[in-house]
Amino acid sequence: MLDAHQHFWKVSRGDYGWMSPELTALYRDFGTEDLEPLMRASGITQTVLVQAAETEAETEFLLDIAAKTNFVAGVVGWIDMLASDFAARLDHYAARPKWIGLRPMLQEHDPALIADPRFRASLAEVALRGTPFDVLTFPRHLPAMVEALQATPGLHAILDHISKPDMTGPVDAEWAAGIRALATVPGLHCKISGLVTEAGADWTPDRIRPFVTLVAEAFGPERLVFGSDWPVCTLAASHGQVVDLARDLLGSLYAPETMQGIMQDNGLRFYRLKKD
Repeated sequence: MLDAHQHFWKVSRGDYGWMSPELTALYRDFGTEDLEPLMRASGITQTVLVQAAETEAETEFLLDIAAKTNFVAGVVGWIDMLASDFAARLDHYAARPKWIGLRPMLQEHDPALIADPRFRASLAEVALRGTPFDVLTFPRHLPAMVEALQATPGLHAILDHISKPDMTGPVDAEWAAGIRALATVPGLHCKISGLVTEAGADWTPDRIRPFVTLVAEAFGPERLVFGSDWPVCTLAASHGQVVDLARDLLGSLYAPETMQGIMQDNGLRFYRLKKD
């Protein structure tokens, strides 16, 4: 199995703008020694390590971990997409071993950022190079993101965490419309990740199921990719529970050979990785 979305961090680095002591479960260091036994128990052999801070310094921190860690297949890093030298920085990282993609933290910003001419120009550079691009949004960003994706043909992109809908209640019509619109963008993939943290501390598989079913129907199994979102998921569930949840919800929709795609092959193909 491939876990296409996990994080490591060191709190003392000090550039995690979203992190505070109030997030007790997350306000500590998380490293390879914490994840490796959990992976082994769940049958995961490779991971994609994803940025969690809006700095190139954190990307360098992650690349250093990846260079020393066999199970980290690649790093999705961060570059300032509003910077005048974005194209040069993109070329710089594209040449780095184990750097496999880019993620701006759009969820931390007003949706108006997505229409900024500087952002659009950088997005065009990403598309020109075929660089894998992770889309991190809340539902309020979806209309602007749909417009940006439709205006940037050829972008090799994947939606993180099904855009973080509120799953404590029924499916929201605006989120559903946004997902269906995104799914019409050729080649756009979607990570089945970040589910439990949006469904409340008392989450149940049945509460989450309608959201996963809608995403599955919209994107189809060939464009679905599993990610644990560990350790963020530990706010609501263990690593093992998250893996089992994905297997339960998706396994009720798809045959074992299709599940193999979602749990490994689709992610390897999207990020252009080799099977371990």
